[in-house]
Amino acid sequence: MSWQQRIDSALEQRRTNDSFRIRQVNEQGCGRYLVQNEIRYLNFSSNDYLGMSHHAEVIQAWQQGAEIYGVGSGGSGHVTGYHQAHQHCEQQLADWLGYPRALLFISGFAANQALIAALTEKSDRIIADKLSHASLLEAAMHSPAQLRRFAHNDVQSLQTLLAQPGDGQQLVITEGVFSMDGDAAPLAEIARASRDAGALLMVDDAHGIGVVGREGRGSCDQQQIKPDLLVVTFGKAFGISGAAVLCSESLADYLLQFARHLIYSTSMPPAQACALMAALQVIRRDDARRRQLQANIAHFRAGAEKLPLKLMASQTAIQPVIVGENQAAVNLAATLRARGLWLTAIRPPTVPPGTARLRVTLTASHTREDIDLLLEALHDATR
Repeated sequence: MSWQQRIDSALEQRRTNDSFRIRQVNEQGCGRYLVQNEIRYLNFSSNDYLGMSHHAEVIQAWQQGAEIYGVGSGGSGHVTGYHQAHQHCEQQLADWLGYPRALLFISGFAANQALIAALTEKSDRIIADKLSHASLLEAAMHSPAQLRRFAHNDVQSLQTLLAQPGDGQQLVITEGVFSMDGDAAPLAEIARASRDAGALLMVDDAHGIGVVGREGRGSCDQQQIKPDLLVVTFGKAFGISGAAVLCSESLADYLLQFARHLIYSTSMPPAQACALMAALQVIRRDDARRRQLQANIAHFRAGAEKLPLKLMASQTAIQPVIVGENQAAVNLAATLRARGLWLTAIRPPTVPPGTARLRVTLTASHTREDIDLLLEALHDATR
């Protein structure tokens, strides 16, 4: 089979399975509204949970940072790309989350890949939640270590794997809030099992940071644990992009020596770090946004539970509506878009076969009336 035949075959299989992905070009789309082809939709597919992407202080901080530093960083942080704004942002994040050090990465995907690649050796074992994000599982599969997956949020399954004999070290990986099901991990129990086995614990809290915990400190703060490695990302509640790893002094120094994504990638623009610091200050002081988000979640669930819909047991901003077959999910999304509501059909391989869904994401920017429009449209589409 030639290269072209291989490519054509893979594409045809995706089309046949109704799982072919197409990017949509938006004129505006990260906040409450999405504009496409000059049509405005209520946006229920955004990760901008607190509405920070359009916050005046955050925008102003980025603009002022660009005036001071320019629009790029100029290189890797190990060459000329580590600026004063990066240092200040790392210090503020470390102080906020109670860690000695923080290291900025260009994305959460890059942070997860870098950590797992830098830490593990052939004799080690990675034990990851079965539903961990693709960035985590892909990095684990490509690492020299053995990958074992424990049943989703099942601490007994984790303990069984941790108890198996091995020559190297063990790294336990989970998330604070899972992106496709919207459920939270039992972090306190996972932390206890990891500690008892002498394993390192890594938690990716992309969907919890900023949203839960004291001053938005996230899932680990909410469950009163401190993992050895905490990954927080800025493309959700912060409304920007990028990520940081929180850890000990020695782990930070180790990563600066061996994490290739830090060594060989151009750093994030320092103006972006300025925007992140502004977003952090708003997140810390403005608890009203978190309260509004929780009220929106409760209102949606109260209404959706009266409809013939299959909901997941999620109390987070991620509210999956399980449809089942791929084409049925695509058709439902199209029906809702015809009524001015933007939702995305999530299909395999992102989720297991037979669980295609609409992934409803709620934000603090939504009003009660917005949610009622969505519930009414779901009612009409499913009766």
